[in-house]
Amino acid sequence: YTIGLYDELERISGQSCGLHRTGGLLLADTPERMEWLKMAHGRARYLGLETELLTPKEAKKLLPLIEERYFVGAMLDAADGNLDPSGTTHAYAKSARIGGAEIYLQTRVTALERRAGGTWKVITDKGTIHAEHVVNCGGLWAREIGRMVGLELPVLAMEHMYLVTDEMPEVVEFNRTHGHELPHAIDFKAEIYMRQERSGMLLGTYEKACVPWQPRQTPWDFGNELLPPDLERIAPSLELGYRHFPAMERAGIKRVVNGPFTFSPDGNPLVGPVQGLPGYWCACAVMAGFSQGGGVGLALSQWMVNGDPGFDVWAMDVARYGEWATRRYTNAKVRENYARRFSIRFPNEELPAARPQQTTALYDLMLAQGAVMGDSWGLEAPLWFAPRGVEPRDVVSFHRSNDFAHVKAECHGVRNAVGVTEIANFAKYEFEGAGAEGYLSRLMTNRMPREGRLVLTPMLNEGGKLIGDFTIAKAAADRFLVWGSSQAQIYHMRWFEQHLPRDGSVRVRRFGLGLVGLSIAGPRSRELLAHLTDADVSDGALRFLDHRSLDVANTPALINRVTYTGDLGYEIWVAPEYLRRLYLAIADAGRDFGLVQFGMRALLSLRLEKNFPTWYRELRPIYGPFEAALERFVDLSKSDFIGREAAL
Repeated sequence: YTIGLYDELERISGQSCGLHRTGGLLLADTPERMEWLKMAHGRARYLGLETELLTPKEAKKLLPLIEERYFVGAMLDAADGNLDPSGTTHAYAKSARIGGAEIYLQTRVTALERRAGGTWKVITDKGTIHAEHVVNCGGLWAREIGRMVGLELPVLAMEHMYLVTDEMPEVVEFNRTHGHELPHAIDFKAEIYMRQERSGMLLGTYEKACVPWQPRQTPWDFGNELLPPDLERIAPSLELGYRHFPAMERAGIKRVVNGPFTFSPDGNPLVGPVQGLPGYWCACAVMAGFSQGGGVGLALSQWMVNGDPGFDVWAMDVARYGEWATRRYTNAKVRENYARRFSIRFPNEELPAARPQQTTALYDLMLAQGAVMGDSWGLEAPLWFAPRGVEPRDVVSFHRSNDFAHVKAECHGVRNAVGVTEIANFAKYEFEGAGAEGYLSRLMTNRMPREGRLVLTPMLNEGGKLIGDFTIAKAAADRFLVWGSSQAQIYHMRWFEQHLPRDGSVRVRRFGLGLVGLSIAGPRSRELLAHLTDADVSDGALRFLDHRSLDVANTPALINRVTYTGDLGYEIWVAPEYLRRLYLAIADAGRDFGLVQFGMRALLSLRLEKNFPTWYRELRPIYGPFEAALERFVDLSKSDFIGREAAL
């Protein structure tokens, strides 16, 4: 979309964006990297992009600078190119003015204040502007603009260097004989990217020895000045790059540029409305601004006007981070991400920076039992358990990895006896008030349960697309407990708050780690639970989808008779101070019933066997409930739930 937008901007403004549509090569130096390119090629075809897999010989025909013996293959992206940043910025500005926008230059925002009616006062050094919406697209100053409203955004600027060579005869000759510029290239092994710049080449690096810039606060008086270059820091990348592109080593260096630009912890933008601050939006950490900016603007404009971005933007939604993404966490993850910019990210790969950030009372016990831990929305959660004598670590691969046999054993243990897993990472909410039932009924597709019962229900947006699925318990006449996806907690809180009645008849809160739990599942789970409680847990007394308050192992607990594995089983929810006692009691009693520990990977495998979908793996806001085979959880006799008509 963004590339096509530049043609439109040129037509509207009459200002050239300086587009150079050269195409680009992604170069693979190993079979593993070639497998990654095959994956990227498949994804590109799905998105309608023109890509092509090439041999090293074919790649060299397009880019003669390549020393092909260092590569095993490549992928050509026909849409790749570059542009003139200044010309493009002016084309945006001219087009905006033609559309009626006002642009105030050399005007610093000093404060933001929320007005009584919900709009904003934008206080500047030249006066105050009243606005319905405020977008934080502050770039290097995104943190400072966020702090004006009490928001600490997970953004960090990194120093980034590139060099420009003198004129190269190889480039001049290629241009003369082919009549066009050389294509771009990314050399993943050398951690460099390169493109033609006039009659020479521009070469940039994402070096391992990366350096943050202004990790605490960006000076307001920082302008367009550059930072001191440090060629020593990028020397390892240059050495490899010169070996892979020998003509580059013979070229003189015209200039070296070092400047800052911003990243989020995972490298994706932070876009969208901020929970708890109606009318305040983010468009921050857009690292590849000239290739992503148009799409970010499209999403924001549709979101503001229609209440929805119009397509799936979860990967760049500002709501994907919670309060655990502190400044130190952000700085550590951004450095890790920058240093790995050109590294392969394997399936199920867990990265170590800034961990552990959050843990439960079971963390040390899990590690002692061989747990390989993963990051689940900032919380350490067990992924799988290594048996005695097996090193508890992942060996990542595009093929069957080292955890397979152990996850398989965990699955068999659950299906044939009983297993226990920690579920503290689930999202938990409480809704209270006289209007709670009607409010939830309007948000959810299913009918609300009777007191002491559970329902499973999707939630839709106004367009009839899936934005969540939940387990809901009616704990009292005006009190409901709701469980959902851990990753989407802020995303869902934003939606809940957006639709709260203004009369105060509904109150919502997020438990976080104030409510934690364990799930026991498998054919012997009832026997195990019966051993831990004096209550009657027979099938008649504690039915499927029942919700009860019981004492379990001398701890006050909430019991949901439901499992994500699809087996007979129970979720046992307790206050955090009881979690360790509960776990030790289950582990002790479970020896008589063949109890196995199982982690999140076994859980995800077991639920998939039962055709239970999960948020953002199978359930995404590009599908409706009927496309996702969730029709049994949609009560069409209800006439008033959000998205009903659009979903039909």
